Amino acid sequence: MMKNISPERALNRLAAYCSKAERCVFDVRQKLRSWDIPEKDQENILKRLQSEGFLDEVRFCRAFVNDKSKYSKWGYYKIRQELKKKCIPEDIIQDTLSSVIQPEENKERLIRLLQVKKKTVKGKTEYEIRQKLMRFAAGRGFPLEDIETALDFIDLRH
Repeated sequence: MMKNISPERALNRLAAYCSKAERCVFDVRQKLRSWDIPEKDQENILKRLQSEGFLDEVRFCRAFVNDKSKYSKWGYYKIRQELKKKCIPEDIIQDTLSSVIQPEENKERLIRLLQVKKKTVKGKTEYEIRQKLMRFAAGRGFPLEDIETALDFIDLRH
């Protein structure tokens, strides 16, 4: 990236950057730091992007949760952890997760995910296959009780 660009130019570039996809304050702040924009100017740029609607944490959070649950097949815990890494406030994370992720839809998604994964899992016993599928689903961030329920719907025989 370019170093030593003016705050005005940074604002214009970030407006374009935010127009292409939803962004969060954390990602935009990282860009500003990489361009060596002074802290005072960073705050002014962030406030302006937010006031003009280019930057919105709630909107970003909704898009992130929707994309990661539907397309990346991530579970509740993994999505939550990634949002925390981006310094999204806890209340926004909680509200968004509870409004975007529907429990029944999420369980059906998990069952389909495990059915597809089962085709590639090798194991000598049903127990071994079940354990591998449990680890896989846990790695995707699904709650243990949802994983166990989903596995009850899957034929684990060879």
